[in-house]
Amino acid sequence: MTSMTSTDGQVPPPATPPTPPPATQPAERPAVSPRATTDGAPPFLLAPFDGRTWRAYGFLWLALLLAPFALAYALFTVSFMAGVAVTVVGLFVAGGVLLGARGWASVYRRMAVRYLGVEIAEPAPRQPRKGFWRRLGGMLGDATAWRGLLYMVVTFPLAIAAFVVSTVFLAVALGGMTHWFWSRWLPAQQAGDGTWHRGASFGTDWFVDTPARQLLLAAVGLILFYLWPQVQSLFVGLFRMLAEGLLSPTRASLRVAYAERARAVTVEDADERLRRIERDLHDGTQAHLVAVAMQIGEARELLRDGTDGTDGTGGIDTAELAAVLETAHSSTKDTLAELRELARGIRPPALDAGLAVALETLAARAALPVRVHAVGLDGADLPPSVTAISYFAVAELVANATKHARATGVDVVAGVEPVADAATGAAVRALVLRVHDDGVGGAAVRAPDPSGRGSGLAGLTDRLSGVDGTLRVVSPAGGPTVITVTIPLPAPGARR
Repeated sequence: MTSMTSTDGQVPPPATPPTPPPATQPAERPAVSPRATTDGAPPFLLAPFDGRTWRAYGFLWLALLLAPFALAYALFTVSFMAGVAVTVVGLFVAGGVLLGARGWASVYRRMAVRYLGVEIAEPAPRQPRKGFWRRLGGMLGDATAWRGLLYMVVTFPLAIAAFVVSTVFLAVALGGMTHWFWSRWLPAQQAGDGTWHRGASFGTDWFVDTPARQLLLAAVGLILFYLWPQVQSLFVGLFRMLAEGLLSPTRASLRVAYAERARAVTVEDADERLRRIERDLHDGTQAHLVAVAMQIGEARELLRDGTDGTDGTGGIDTAELAAVLETAHSSTKDTLAELRELARGIRPPALDAGLAVALETLAARAALPVRVHAVGLDGADLPPSVTAISYFAVAELVANATKHARATGVDVVAGVEPVADAATGAAVRALVLRVHDDGVGGAAVRAPDPSGRGSGLAGLTDRLSGVDGTLRVVSPAGGPTVITVTIPLPAPGARR
């Protein structure tokens, strides 16, 4: 095993420099429908025949059919709430009617995802509150329902205008391109000069009834046919914007849901760790201590029998006593070693000297060569929760490289760097850990199978969420693998 720590700000070159892979695998994705697509607009010449254009047109049909009913529901909800505001029981009924807007919003959300290709996450489910007034306030103040009502009102005129304009463009375009065929069945019309004509008329004396005029009208229809998707996309873009703005969960609700999930993961992880400690103590340490007690008891019996002369020899068998005490001494040392390992699994003592020293100790104990490059960690003032989870994250990644990647060497780069905040985009301090290995690659964050296999990176991702951390995996087939752990740090002087 080899290890090296650098704290002068210069990162030594890794043993096997990783090459940029063609693809990345993020640790987490937003919870959106699998039908959602983020493809760009179709090419101009193919747009009238593209399935997305016709799905968007179908959306306009559905939006027009639902619009009057949705508007009626929204107006009824508001007026009913105003009418029964003087009674408490009536407000409960009004609150129930308001929550029905969540169902309307869900319908529109599914339509937008299916027909417009919009990526919209599902809002957090409503959690009923305890207490009379708290429950009433939760019903009447449901932000998701109010935003759904606003969407239903705003999209009513938009649905009418979008459908009319898009349908008129399409109908005129198709009619112009096929006028040469169906104009023969139009009734004859008399011009101002007394002549009779059969075809579309523009004014009183200009009729489309000659080959040249039929060709001109067909050309105009073709132009309108290609302009139809572009005009329709303007209205569809407004629907997309309203759906993303009013039907998606708010940033605050996403933050609350993320915090609740992180708290649940942290509690589950702590419970699992306690169960593991209890199991190790019961199956290992306790068994060794029982054996030591039995061996000491045997030695005591030998001493007593030798002193009393009841063993028939009139003296103590020193050789047998020494063997028993040697076994007890060896068992005691094994127990102490187990306790040290158990304590190291709870919180390694090396962390008291700082994360850089702890990572160096971890590298020295690894089963394959590990080089540690620590940059600027000495004065970083890392919270204990961050140092602990960082240590265990690197330990698990090094273990994965040993067991699964068949790597011959690992490089661990640790440092404090400015990163962009996901919510505001502002630069914040973060502890960044990069673990490089030259193994076979193919690592990915996958849901574990029923037997629990494949849960390593997924479990690590969940544990990192407890400190707002993220995991990024770059591991093409054939290697190398680069896994980046990013943990935001509190502002200087503040503690997590």
